[in-house]
Amino acid sequence: MASNNVSQFLSTINQGIKPNMFSVDISFPGGGQFANNDRDLTNILCKSAALPGSNLGVIEVPFRGRTVKIAGDRTFDTWTATFFADANMEVRGLFEDWANSINSHEGNTATRFLPNQSAEGYMADLYVSQLEKDAEQGGSVIRTYQLHHCFPTNVSAIDLAYDSNDQISEFTVEWQYSFFTAGQGQSARAGGAPVSDGATSRDVV
Repeated sequence: MASNNVSQFLSTINQGIKPNMFSVDISFPGGGQFANNDRDLTNILCKSAALPGSNLGVIEVPFRGRTVKIAGDRTFDTWTATFFADANMEVRGLFEDWANSINSHEGNTATRFLPNQSAEGYMADLYVSQLEKDAEQGGSVIRTYQLHHCFPTNVSAIDLAYDSNDQISEFTVEWQYSFFTAGQGQSARAGGAPVSDGATSRDVV
């Protein structure tokens, strides 16, 4: 029987997890137009992101006046992150460059025309980690999600207005991906942060 004891609740939830403790690691497609420090830039300027979700489809089969439900195929939601615009608009330029390499604005060409992660491909893996506020600088990693075969499909507009005072411009980027995996095996990609001692060992592969 569940207890309503406050002490038991605190010992179970501990400090919980804080949604402002996270890290993103955005790998860009291979090739000369993207550099390693681009990943650091996107990590620092990422204002918000999300741990990915998935949906299991349902097959409804009618049987003698009832509907029998059977598990169907899994689908994955799009993944969206919001970024601050830096003074040089470098971070926005990175995502516009990536999207333009898939299909150019004027020429309707595809510099990166292969749907893979090779030097000619336009896909890359993304990592998003939930961090724990502890004694480690930047926090320890509780769980890391690896989004496989990603590519951006939307770089949002930035609204401009004379009355937009005391603000920093921001924009969102939306990615498509094929599937995600999660667990301690991906945690090494979270900026080299150590894995939390209390991190779950339940991997999703």
